[in-house]
Amino acid sequence: MNKGPSRKFHPVYLMLLIPYAAYFCVPFYNSIEPEVLGIPFFYWWQILWVILTAVCIVPVYFHQEGRGK
Repeated sequence: MNKGPSRKFHPVYLMLLIPYAAYFCVPFYNSIEPEVLGIPFFYWWQILWVILTAVCIVPVYFHQEGRGK
């Protein structure tokens, strides 16, 4: 009985842990200073990580696409 493609761990999946580490360190970014374009640090840090989260997902996506072929 074939269970489909094997689900082995690959180091590229560690990229998915990076955004979690950034978001869960609230005491690090819970401040107003420094401001960027008048936006407090707390807000621009979260906005930055929305973009960086997408960047972290891209290698995992390409790895998964490569496994499907």
